[in-house]
Amino acid sequence: MFKIYTKTGDKGGTSLIGGVRVPKSHIRIESYGTVDELNSYIGMVSDLAADATISEWLREVQDRLFTVGAVLATNPDKEVKMKLPDLHETDVTWLEQRIDEMNETLPEMRSFILPGGHLGSSTCHVARCVCRRAERICVAMQEQQEVIPPIVIQYLNRLSDMLFTLARYIGHKNNAPEIPWRARV
Repeated sequence: MFKIYTKTGDKGGTSLIGGVRVPKSHIRIESYGTVDELNSYIGMVSDLAADATISEWLREVQDRLFTVGAVLATNPDKEVKMKLPDLHETDVTWLEQRIDEMNETLPEMRSFILPGGHLGSSTCHVARCVCRRAERICVAMQEQQEVIPPIVIQYLNRLSDMLFTLARYIGHKNNAPEIPWRARV
């Protein structure tokens, strides 16, 4: 029987795909841990949206995020024996198509909007923020000369745009009013 615990991380270390051990505080671990957190929030958005089309879209996103996690969890200096999935430009294009599709039904945005109005929409905004954090961590990896395919950063950037649009879309479908931000003067 497969056991969920291995005890190999009890002293604060873990292995990347490829077998290299690193501390659990390593930026690579932080990156794919944040992507995992994002994936969990996206599952919550799917449940709260209670819409078959949105759930289908978000399952596709969750699948791609597992791909992103595998890329981030792989030691770029080691040859990996297993076949790992990868991201494609078409994955970014797919996000752009969903954004355009949702924007066709949304009112024009004339100001910044405050997150809220519907639990699904609010949770989607949380997912968007976690996505931006994942993107920032990946950019920091790049700045630290960690190998990271540029498509990962591009995908996370576009995904955060899609999640922002989806938050508005969920609110719109549920007749939740958008609350414009009014700067105090």
